[in-house]
Amino acid sequence: MHSYYPAPWRGIEGNFESMPKKIKVNPTKHNFNARILIADDEPRARASLKEILRFSGYETTLAESGSEAIELLTSSSFDLILLDLNMPDLHGHKVMEHIDHYSIDCDIIVVSGETTFDHATQALRKGAQDFLRKPYAPDELLRSVSNVLERRQLKAENQAINLRLSESEALHKFIVNNSPDMIYLLDQEGNFAFINDRIETLLGYNRNEIIGQHFSKLIHTEDIERANFTFNERRTGDRATRSTELRLSSKNSSGPRYFESRAVPIELSSIGIYTMNNDNKKAFIGTYGVARDITERKQAEELIKYQLYHDLLTNLPNRSLFRDRLNMAMAQSKRSGKKLAIMYLDMDRFKIINDSLGHYVGDELLKLVGQRLRSELREADTLARVGGDEFNLLIPEINDIQDARNLAEKILRLTTTPFIIKNEEIFISFSIGISIYPSDGDTKDTLIKNADIAMYKIKNTGKNGYAFFSQKMKTHFSQSLDIENGLRKAISTNELCLYYQPQYNIKNGEMVGVEALVRWQHPEKGTIQPNEFISVAEESGLIIPLGEWVLRKACIDIKRWMEMEGISLSLSVNISMQQLEMDQFVAKTLKIIKRHALPKNTLELEITEHAIMQDMEKAVDALTRLSDKGIRIAIDDFGTGYSSLGYLQTLPINTLKIDRSFVQSIKSSDGNSIIDAIIAMGKGLNLDLIAEGVENQTQINHLTEAGCGLAQGFFYSHPIPENELLKLIRSSAHSTSEPPTQNNQFRDEGSPVP
Repeated sequence: MHSYYPAPWRGIEGNFESMPKKIKVNPTKHNFNARILIADDEPRARASLKEILRFSGYETTLAESGSEAIELLTSSSFDLILLDLNMPDLHGHKVMEHIDHYSIDCDIIVVSGETTFDHATQALRKGAQDFLRKPYAPDELLRSVSNVLERRQLKAENQAINLRLSESEALHKFIVNNSPDMIYLLDQEGNFAFINDRIETLLGYNRNEIIGQHFSKLIHTEDIERANFTFNERRTGDRATRSTELRLSSKNSSGPRYFESRAVPIELSSIGIYTMNNDNKKAFIGTYGVARDITERKQAEELIKYQLYHDLLTNLPNRSLFRDRLNMAMAQSKRSGKKLAIMYLDMDRFKIINDSLGHYVGDELLKLVGQRLRSELREADTLARVGGDEFNLLIPEINDIQDARNLAEKILRLTTTPFIIKNEEIFISFSIGISIYPSDGDTKDTLIKNADIAMYKIKNTGKNGYAFFSQKMKTHFSQSLDIENGLRKAISTNELCLYYQPQYNIKNGEMVGVEALVRWQHPEKGTIQPNEFISVAEESGLIIPLGEWVLRKACIDIKRWMEMEGISLSLSVNISMQQLEMDQFVAKTLKIIKRHALPKNTLELEITEHAIMQDMEKAVDALTRLSDKGIRIAIDDFGTGYSSLGYLQTLPINTLKIDRSFVQSIKSSDGNSIIDAIIAMGKGLNLDLIAEGVENQTQINHLTEAGCGLAQGFFYSHPIPENELLKLIRSSAHSTSEPPTQNNQFRDEGSPVP
């Protein structure tokens, strides 16, 4: 029986230094980056092919079977497949049929022990470029591979050349057949001596209607003076008028069109025909020009100008236009001696509406709110949208603060009437902060900032109201600034620490993972929960270094548990959308994982539905790159946002974390349709499910019956520091009893981010 491996490599799987010099060749430049798939069920055959090709500089991927080859061809791109025919699970001919059926761009070389003429003929008919019989000579193999890849490269180059030729030909044909310009000739009296047919499609005139007519027949009334200057130009050469914008009137009176007329005064002597006057000097004959329709460009410029100064969702002025009008109003106020008011309006509970009813409803609500407010304002007032649910209102020329108070109360009354969207009543309210010029500031930045501070005063004391700025309000602002500065210091001075909340397998009570939660060990205030500083971190941008610290510290801890305690758990770490939007986030995360040599699938990154939807395209790209490197992805607080099968199928998700609000709604085995539907959805998508906030046996029983496999919550353990977690793990290792139930009155007030 013949071996499939050519001497002297028969049975050798590693060092190929004894390979003959004649086949130690570098692939040509057109093959250097070629990707080659080797599909063979014989391990030694695969190893032999891989080493021969590797020694010649080719990149290879191995498939142990026909089905694996099809999976790789479907998920990745290859230039060439070296395909064995006789494979037990799926014959090589089936692989070729798959390539042909799905038009996969991959050339085929059959390397097979099947030596009959029929097999070779059948393979070539199914698209194989070559057929090599085992045993093969290495130089024969390399020559065949090089030839196929060279033909492939030549084919690609020819296709590219043909494409460029086709595009060039199409462009030339388009320019010739669809000239966008009007070409005209005026005589010395300004009458049209010639004009091309383009005038009919642009202005609706037949060229015969225009020949002999004065150019003023087409010029918009307001542009006659500029046209007279352009068309009566007597200068030639570099001194001639090169580009003038004019408006021409359409025959059907649909409105003027903008034209850019490159009018060049000429003498017919320039083409061999000239007129000499009695003094033997050249005489002016007329004007030749090209008029290009720039209506779309002017409209685009107007649109861009509009977009620069308006919010495109509500069509209200934006921040830039608001500040410009505020500048003008302040200047007018100085001259008149009257006051003006600035209102900072923030819609209460908009995030809840947006998250529960969806972005479409949220956007429609913002439009309707803007329309209702604007309808009740004076023409001189300016309402601007300056953020997601934030508006600024400028009220110039007021007599005293009572005018501002009356308007604020009117706005609050307007919101008592519900908005109807998709047959649903939606009630809103506003927190309104007011500053007065000049008493509350003499610059636009100061006035807007002080109105913002007053708004936060209302926001933090019950919402749905208004407040005028006072100097006392700066205290609260200073406190937020203190938290920001303190947190910035805490990140660099190790005042932060991690608590871990265990995650359990519901059926056997085994701890399978932990979620890392950050705490701030303040030297004076003690332990500070995340809800006291996470929002400040997000507003200030500190969430990025904070999240990086949490990820690094959690990886250090779990690696130490593995090495010193022999503990193997999954690690969940929360991330924010701000982190995900960082260009270097993926690279930094992978660097941390590599540095601590965590096993594949150990780390799971959690992100909320709402965060993902802020920039779906960015999220898909970053999470896919992380998933490709063995990092698991979980959707946190699932069910409170979009719950859309569309994004679940787009993202590389491994786990759904069912929000605690659904778990806590479980009172008995009946009436839990929402959580049952979520579990069924997750199981249908083959995703892991973790129930958050589990607190009692009733919830456990229902989750078990519904098919949810994992849980975390106070029923098992509240978040605990590392030393307590290790004690819990050790005690569980020596006990077969149910996991310890913690005090259900304890509540982790902190946000899990990160």
